[in-house]
Amino acid sequence: MIPQDFIDQLLSRVDIVDVVDRYVPLKKGGQNYMACCPFHKEKSPSFTVSPSKQFYHCFGCGAHGTALGFLMQYDQLPFPEAVEELAGRLGLAVPHEGGAAASSTDEFAPLYAMMASVAEFFAESLAHHERGRDYAHNRGLTPATIKDFQIGYAPEAWDEVLRRFGGSAEGRRALAACGLIIERDPSGSRGSGHYDRFRARLMFPIRDTRGRVIAFGGRVIDQGEPKYLNSPETALFHKGRELYGLYETRLARTTLKRLLVVEGYMDVVQLHQAGIRYAVATLGTATTAEHLHRAFRLVSEVVFAFDGDRAGRAAAWRALQNALPEARAGREIRFLFLPDGDDPDSLARREGEAFEQRLSAALPLSEYLVAHLREDIDLSHADGRARFIAAARPLLEKVEPGVYRELLLERVAAEIHWSAERLAEVLAGGQMAPAPAGTEGLRVGQPLAAAGNPSRSRGRRPGRGGLVTQAIQLLLHFPQAHTAVSAEAHRALEAVQVPGVDVLRTLLGELSSQSTTSTAQILERWRDRPEHRRLSQLAAEPVLIEPAAAARELRDAVYRLIEGVREQRLTALLARAEALNAEEKLELQRLTAALNPTAGTGNASGKLP
Repeated sequence: MIPQDFIDQLLSRVDIVDVVDRYVPLKKGGQNYMACCPFHKEKSPSFTVSPSKQFYHCFGCGAHGTALGFLMQYDQLPFPEAVEELAGRLGLAVPHEGGAAASSTDEFAPLYAMMASVAEFFAESLAHHERGRDYAHNRGLTPATIKDFQIGYAPEAWDEVLRRFGGSAEGRRALAACGLIIERDPSGSRGSGHYDRFRARLMFPIRDTRGRVIAFGGRVIDQGEPKYLNSPETALFHKGRELYGLYETRLARTTLKRLLVVEGYMDVVQLHQAGIRYAVATLGTATTAEHLHRAFRLVSEVVFAFDGDRAGRAAAWRALQNALPEARAGREIRFLFLPDGDDPDSLARREGEAFEQRLSAALPLSEYLVAHLREDIDLSHADGRARFIAAARPLLEKVEPGVYRELLLERVAAEIHWSAERLAEVLAGGQMAPAPAGTEGLRVGQPLAAAGNPSRSRGRRPGRGGLVTQAIQLLLHFPQAHTAVSAEAHRALEAVQVPGVDVLRTLLGELSSQSTTSTAQILERWRDRPEHRRLSQLAAEPVLIEPAAAARELRDAVYRLIEGVREQRLTALLARAEALNAEEKLELQRLTAALNPTAGTGNASGKLP
């Protein structure tokens, strides 16, 4: 665990404007900075970065967060790695709870170092081994491409890597943990020991989002099986999560609009070399939901390119089924089928950038789904239409409820000349997933207020929603305003029992006891709590109020909350006035004075100090 105090310190020393500007050129616009959003397509800038709040927000797609959140969203980094990345830029060492506990990065540092060393060795081997060098040349790879992708060659030897890097027990353990060596079968003729996994292959390092080598893919030279050999699953490498070429794509892009998903390493390399710098590949596995989730964090359009043969079409259908849960409004998924006998590698070499023109022929997911379903089905009679509906049902159920599923339902219904309403009724009998209900609020107590659509929020004064929502939003936008709430008022809030007030009390307590100065620091303290999402939404909504007035508005909101409790208590006491004991009579006098200053006693203003 990274201490919260360190995260506070990190956010106090970093400027989110500098962080974002390294990825997205920002222009000054009033008190904030503006740019076209890096998370969705747009022609006019709606992405803002606030230096005062240390917070970014897009009014187009609703993306928002802190400097750490930006690195997590833009680079798809886990939270600990985002902290490491930001700290590294400032020259800070990241401490961990307990002092001696190491981060996952520290824990795996020897493995990353081993992979980097072996990748460098393979790259050097390519330059010194004629067989590998000739193969790369015959495949049309240029020196620049070989360097950009750090392509190498594994020598034709059983123990070259083992001999160079496994001289110690620690080295052999690291090689085994990285999947670079394989343990021999002790009952075999060669006895016990290890041997190299990769031999006589063109080597493609697989790099993570930070450029670290986490695995290899080896392409056999000339003849042999398997054609491609991949690293096994290791502590560093999970093939269902990684996309080959994604790191190089991010380095090469100016504005990334789409990803082109192909099947092989050489396909990716040749497409990049041809100028199509947004090609990536899955790693010896079908496209997974995690692959698509990562892709759609970067772009709104994904195009799958498959060979036009039977195997390619089978792979495309598997990709479609895995893509359905990620299909929704605002995302585009298409399928490109290449001519028989060609693959992206051969076409890219022959056509160069003209290959990109083929993308206009890619089928949208909806059209490919319908075309595939109606293969071998005669829709001219009832039996065929019934088969068509039965085949469509489980596919439609994979799609999240919402606009896209409704449109897909319409397209499927049109194929059998039905109305979407009629088809929906039939499918409802099969228990299609229900539409989403309501909006999400805070989970402590009850929601503060309906979350609404943050992308459509307008600048406003606090006032909509309940008093608790108003108070929390003021604290998020103006953390220093907490000084307007006295210790007495904070204690009095303990008696208030309305939804979300425990969040307000916690925020006031944290701000009173810690040197929190920005919206970003508040939000990062709540990152692992269920309320984080709603708090981020409130922070993203512009508030049209001057800082000087924020303290007064916060004090008034808190007072009105406390006043409501007093009024309830006063009503209860008045209802049984004749039966009050001496202590309750004194309480009644105090409440009357506090709520009615003209009574002559108590606080002249009627407000808490």
